[in-house]
Amino acid sequence: MQAFNRRCYKTEFNKMGEAEINIAKQQIVIHSDFFFYGDAANEALSLQIAKDIATHWNEAKGKVVLKNRLYQVVFNITGHLAEHLTPEMVFENTNPRNNYFRVESFAGTDISFVDDIGSNTGYFKLDNLLNNSTTAAHEYGHTLGLIHPAVLDIRGKGQPGMMYPRGTIVDPVYQYNPAAAPLEPGGTINPFTRKVLQGDIDNLRLRKLDFSRTGFAMLGGFTSMWHQKHLP
Repeated sequence: MQAFNRRCYKTEFNKMGEAEINIAKQQIVIHSDFFFYGDAANEALSLQIAKDIATHWNEAKGKVVLKNRLYQVVFNITGHLAEHLTPEMVFENTNPRNNYFRVESFAGTDISFVDDIGSNTGYFKLDNLLNNSTTAAHEYGHTLGLIHPAVLDIRGKGQPGMMYPRGTIVDPVYQYNPAAAPLEPGGTINPFTRKVLQGDIDNLRLRKLDFSRTGFAMLGGFTSMWHQKHLP
């Protein structure tokens, strides 16, 4: 969400998930498990959101160098319908892999959002998630600690990365309407054209993680917020 830029100095390095280093396979695996609740949540949608997030973030074939060794960055994302989830289960969770999102047809903000940069909770508006949208993958980036780029006029820079928000000025091919003038109706980024790039992977700062002897590192902290259904 755009508003997060104003407070990024506090939370830029927070992330939510668990990283596993596999030296034999030369992989850094980011594990994140999503639990969806709310009237619009269902099992098929839960699986689809997880698949969309994993597809977008693995499409980058990200790489990171740790101690002079090159590792592939792999995202292991699961999605679950949490029919019996309670507020207490969210408040008391201590598993860094767990993320909790309410899914509803209506959102008071009219957009999907996470509760902070580096977060494990949030609220998804249903129509933001359909038709191969990048919304879930974009919000996932926020849960991993990524903010919106500071410069939002990237004409001449080509492919927009995943963390560019709605309203970004881009080359015509990435607009809602390629024939529209910049900032005119249809003249800003079509979120469907965003992709995870190596730059997005670099911004995760995986080289700063302190892996335990068992090969795991926690990424960030907990917001642990339960959301009530928004009403019109």
